[in-house]
Amino acid sequence: MDRVRVAISQINPTVGDLKGNTDKILFCLKQAVKKDCDLVVFPELVITGYPPEDLLLKPHFIRENLRCLNVIASATKDIIAIVGFSDLHRNSVYNASAVLENKKVRAVYHKIKLPNYGVFDEKRYFEPGKDSAIIKARDFRFGINICEDIWASEDVLLKKTLQAAQFLINISASPYHVDKIKERQDILSKKAKKFKIPIVYCNLIGGQDELVFDGRSGVFNENGKLIAMAKPFEEDMLIVDLLLKPKKISRAKSIAIDYKIKNKKCALTKRGLAKRMSQIEEIYSALALGVHDYVKKNNFSKVMLGLSGGIDSALVACIAVDALGKANVLALSMPSRYSSVETQLDAERLSRNLGIRFVKIPIGGIFDAYTSTLGSHFAGMQSDVTEENLQARIRGNILMAFSNKFGYLLLNTGNKSETSVGYCTLYGDMAGGFSVIKDVPKNLVYALARFRNKKSEKEIIPEAILKRPPSAELRPNQKDQDTLPPYDILDEIINLYIERDMSFADIVKKVKDRGLVKKVLKMIDVNEYKRRQSPPGIKIMPRSFGRDRRMPITNKYNEAATYGT
Repeated sequence: MDRVRVAISQINPTVGDLKGNTDKILFCLKQAVKKDCDLVVFPELVITGYPPEDLLLKPHFIRENLRCLNVIASATKDIIAIVGFSDLHRNSVYNASAVLENKKVRAVYHKIKLPNYGVFDEKRYFEPGKDSAIIKARDFRFGINICEDIWASEDVLLKKTLQAAQFLINISASPYHVDKIKERQDILSKKAKKFKIPIVYCNLIGGQDELVFDGRSGVFNENGKLIAMAKPFEEDMLIVDLLLKPKKISRAKSIAIDYKIKNKKCALTKRGLAKRMSQIEEIYSALALGVHDYVKKNNFSKVMLGLSGGIDSALVACIAVDALGKANVLALSMPSRYSSVETQLDAERLSRNLGIRFVKIPIGGIFDAYTSTLGSHFAGMQSDVTEENLQARIRGNILMAFSNKFGYLLLNTGNKSETSVGYCTLYGDMAGGFSVIKDVPKNLVYALARFRNKKSEKEIIPEAILKRPPSAELRPNQKDQDTLPPYDILDEIINLYIERDMSFADIVKKVKDRGLVKKVLKMIDVNEYKRRQSPPGIKIMPRSFGRDRRMPITNKYNEAATYGT
């Protein structure tokens, strides 16, 4: 029985860094050769990074990525490399995978199924491929496809490939969201089991703007069992010896390469499945990786945030420290006359627990100057949300002044529950370069904070922050639930309306409060203009604002008004 040694190179490329990505590929290629590997596999569009978006509209970018492919090909001696790149053929651009061997490009496969839903927009850039790819070496045969191709339920070309090959290689750029790993592994397992063929799966890891790729590349045997899995949320090279059962020679069209399985002098250290993560640990890891890569890939070294003594900023501070180290995080406390002594003390206590620099700048004098300046214009009018928002905007100005002066990236601390209903201030607490928990509902914020404390085996986030009723502290005795329903109910409505796209009537059946549902849906619909102006943030849930849910701002289809009468 033949034994093919495959190295799955789960690497973290940077979009547009063609040279840097090429250097990473070359390094991994050398490591695979040292381990006597027959094949080394890299993720989808690894040369360009994923998703390259409108960089693909630049012809010179495509040409440079092709030049990099040839550089990689020239380094393939005594090994086969499978590399994702962007191909140009007859004036059309393709999402492609190259088979490199003996210093040449031996074959190219063009992705057939182009996803055009959710965060994916591939039909904007690529033409679909038309042919399967079966590679015939001297003593084994394998098929290649790319990401979405394996998800196709009944596809003639996929079926032909799986029937003809001894194993399949699927290269992918599959981003993370809650429960994605189960969905992904179910698909791969079912395909392997149905066609009695091992599947080698190679996924990206790393953060790219709103997206986080979780890796977890793996190998499924012919019975659909996951027999090896790479690390989650880390770069990794997973090396597996595939035992190939003899298979009847197929008449399917194949591409021949002159490669013979090499003798293995280097023994493999036995390695099984990477550690399974709980869902809450997955989410926390995705947030930390997303922060780390956004900061580092955009050439920042330090970050800052407003630390109010509330749960949201406390969680963001913890994530920032875990992603970047305590020396690279600055916290600013900006109390007003409405800030309680307790929240101010908790902000200081959290900063000490994390070991981060803490700066306190009271805003009372600035607020008085604002109200004095505006006093004659607002004469005879009651204080209202205008004065509340002035405080948030003063804080936003101070935060951005520090960001400008010291070159720190400002992390926004708003959560999904608040941004969904517009419970946030434009040019105030919405300020920032990156929104860490933008896609994290409020109840999940609490769960993540408790997880972080448990992980440390000591209290990092003070218990008082976890227990105190949430408040913006912009007026006396203010509580979030003066304006909003309880967060467990609000999060349920947001889940039903945003994540599951339910109608008003169906949500009312679930929640049993017609008036409340009408109020919340109206708040969500009328605040699209605010969300459009918010900083980018990490996608965690299946349907995030911006990438997944793209609603028009000018929009007369108001679900609550139409159906809530």
